[in-house]
Amino acid sequence: MDFTKEKYNDVVVEVVNLSRATLKEAEEFKQTLVQDIEMGERKIIVDLNECEFIDSTFLGALVVSLKKITNLGGDLRLVGFQPAVHSMFELTRMYRVFEAFKTKEEAVKSFNP
Repeated sequence: MDFTKEKYNDVVVEVVNLSRATLKEAEEFKQTLVQDIEMGERKIIVDLNECEFIDSTFLGALVVSLKKITNLGGDLRLVGFQPAVHSMFELTRMYRVFEAFKTKEEAVKSFNP
């Protein structure tokens, strides 16, 4: 299974169980996030701890989902950047767009301080 869902009270964590998140998985992941949003979830964390690489289409799926959820008053946050993923967020300046955390616990707490 490429993606697993965890729930911490009102926070959903979508874990990406891929070493490489690319075009092949981007559409499926976007549908997973959209489904969460349509089911009323407004606090979503994407856990990228397993990802050694993400491409621009996967990044695009994250951006589309972030726009959709923020328009509804929610937020999508990220956790667990490997070096290459961190570089991708630096290179594209997406670190300015997404709130990112080192651990899942920090990310969950950020929604309910």
